[in-house]
Amino acid sequence: MLKGLIGKKIGMTQIFDEKGAAFAVTLIEAGPCYVTQVRMPEGEGYSAVQLGFAETHPKKLTNGELGHLKANEIPPLRFLREFRVKDHGLKVGDKLTVADAFVVGERVDVIGISKGKGFAGGVKRYHFHGMNATHGTSDRNRAPGSRGSGTTPGRVYKGARGGGHMGVDRVTAQNIKVVMVDVERNLIAINGAVPGGKGSLVMIKESRKQ
Repeated sequence: MLKGLIGKKIGMTQIFDEKGAAFAVTLIEAGPCYVTQVRMPEGEGYSAVQLGFAETHPKKLTNGELGHLKANEIPPLRFLREFRVKDHGLKVGDKLTVADAFVVGERVDVIGISKGKGFAGGVKRYHFHGMNATHGTSDRNRAPGSRGSGTTPGRVYKGARGGGHMGVDRVTAQNIKVVMVDVERNLIAINGAVPGGKGSLVMIKESRKQ
């Protein structure tokens, strides 16, 4: 069976265990998802399952997307994502829910797009130490310092860390624990934080580092 779902990040809250200890969790509305395509080694060269999530109005999809879904009598779905998997036993049109995919105590990877931070300096973006806050330092305490040498090469190498655009990157939170599964409301609670803001799309997969 496929251990993967597409979901929407609801936000963070806290859950109390049987001993009364509180710990932070992220709530994700996971599924229901539809199998929209099954890729096989004979045709595409690899094994994978394409899932669709979030029913939407047909006018919000392109004609190509609509045709892809209508061919298999699947409702209009806003998001399509692919999961690499070999032995799954699924066929196009199958519907997956949290009850089919995950159980409490399981370890998962959550993939999302990180929050955009705009232009950020080296201290915020790469955790540079910065310079002294005193002893003659007036406006250099959050500066990155030297990143190159003088005569040779006389320039800064490409890829050197510094200020620049931060966020809006694909980030994977690995090997985190499932602490709650609410089948009736299609909710799954993940221990700790996951990438992205409220309402952002996430992919939940079986952990690769169990």
